[in-house]
Amino acid sequence: MRYGEITLDKAEGALLAHAVQAGDVTFKKGRKLGGDDVSALKQAGAETVIAVILEIGDVPEDEAAEAVAQAACGEGADASAPFTGRCNLYADHDGIAVIDRGRVDDINRIDEALTVATLPPYSVVKEGQMLATVKVIPFSAPADAVDAGVAIAAGDGPLVRVAAFGRRKSGLVLTRLAGTRDKVLEKTAEITRERLETYGSELAQRYACDHDADAVAKGIKEALADGCDLVLVFGASAIVDREDVIPAGIEAAGGSVDHFGMPVDPGNLLLMGRHGSVPVIGLPGCARSPKINGFDWVLQRLCAGLTVTRADITEMGAGGLLKEIPSRPQPRDGEVATPALPHKPRIAALVLAAGQSRRMGSVNKMLAEANGKPMIETSVDAVLASGAGPVTVVTGHEPEAVRRALEDRDVSFVHNPDYAEGLSTSLRAGIGALPDDVDGAVVCLGDMPAVEARHIDKLIAAFDPEEGRSICVPTHQGKRGNPVLWAASIFAEMKDIAGDVGARHLIGEHADVVCEVAIDDDAVLLDLDTPEALEAYKEAGT
Repeated sequence: MRYGEITLDKAEGALLAHAVQAGDVTFKKGRKLGGDDVSALKQAGAETVIAVILEIGDVPEDEAAEAVAQAACGEGADASAPFTGRCNLYADHDGIAVIDRGRVDDINRIDEALTVATLPPYSVVKEGQMLATVKVIPFSAPADAVDAGVAIAAGDGPLVRVAAFGRRKSGLVLTRLAGTRDKVLEKTAEITRERLETYGSELAQRYACDHDADAVAKGIKEALADGCDLVLVFGASAIVDREDVIPAGIEAAGGSVDHFGMPVDPGNLLLMGRHGSVPVIGLPGCARSPKINGFDWVLQRLCAGLTVTRADITEMGAGGLLKEIPSRPQPRDGEVATPALPHKPRIAALVLAAGQSRRMGSVNKMLAEANGKPMIETSVDAVLASGAGPVTVVTGHEPEAVRRALEDRDVSFVHNPDYAEGLSTSLRAGIGALPDDVDGAVVCLGDMPAVEARHIDKLIAAFDPEEGRSICVPTHQGKRGNPVLWAASIFAEMKDIAGDVGARHLIGEHADVVCEVAIDDDAVLLDLDTPEALEAYKEAGT
């Protein structure tokens, strides 16, 4: 890769390393300069640009990031489309993020161009939460570095996966001393039940007994006989030694003690045992509180079907000082206790299909054949195959026919009775029908059947209002097209537009938050408004 100041005569095909402004011409960092771009810069008086030229052996940033991310992506994880050299991995469901820390370090040591950042291993995650990001620092990475990164990320198994929470049937053995009050036992059982439900499991049985090894053994055996696949033992007195009542009761029941103590505070006095394949845990006193403690770290993994060994426990010390955290979150009321972390944006889709098709003649272009089926079907199917949803179709002209064409698709409809007044009325109707909790919406035109799911996904991958990318516009060879992705913060302004021009002027008014997303084909420029355009499209596809 060559970086530096180059003359415009040699700039075609180069990537802008910094934004350039000359006269009325402004191009952003990362733009691949086409012939028209170079001509525009020359006419504006520019002579040179600071740019990057890729050479043999350079893998473009998006291609490199996607290759490593796809190799790293395991069960329960999903990779986004790459953008600006970044490819993110998200959780497909709630559970535990299983990440190989050693291999992450190995990838980051390969070459400074290639980086991987992840959540801490064994973090509790929710569906849609970001797990990891692969980022190529410059505009490309060496091919040998990418190949090495892919090999490490794939390894003996994917680098990042999510172990889903399963329904564990748990039994709770509670011991009592002479002065133990029933209220304490009830509160302990309730907090334990809530803790289990937080991680998708249930408290199926509870057994109260004297604080005596034989009584504990009897309680454990009863839990096992009732089919419990996890047994929790809460002593009236804390465990202080391997020969104490709780470990003695586990062994008397025919089980074994694997490890006593853990380098997590609160949680030091946790005891790990088992009876056959069933884990039996002696709980520390801090587990009477709903606040996060070492017991949660063990329980989370067990509820996700992961094995917890002595080695696992002894590796919990780094980061295990929980008592000094100013406010430890309480994982109650069915909520998984996690910090606020990046989530995959929820992007709705609007498909505008209300127009009168005046330029198409007597045919409603939405129902004209394209790719072997009505054009509106082709357009909607691409949206449904993308990461956008829910999908709302705005009808106007011949609404019943459009609905019939889409009757077996998972879409909702909103009718625009004012469709004859122009595109703005359909946009208002569509925006008004969107759910309140979406982060943005991609506005698609029903007469653009060449647009594919991958084009839409690339817009979604680019979307990040916090980084100044609130409006994502596809471009091909420097020309802007459709669909356009809009942040929810702009919806109010979109409802105020009028006429038949859509929301294009808002792109200019919000130029500081516009992100141009380069597309490698002209699908985003191709709308079929006339019989001639439709016929040319069909011929090109044969």
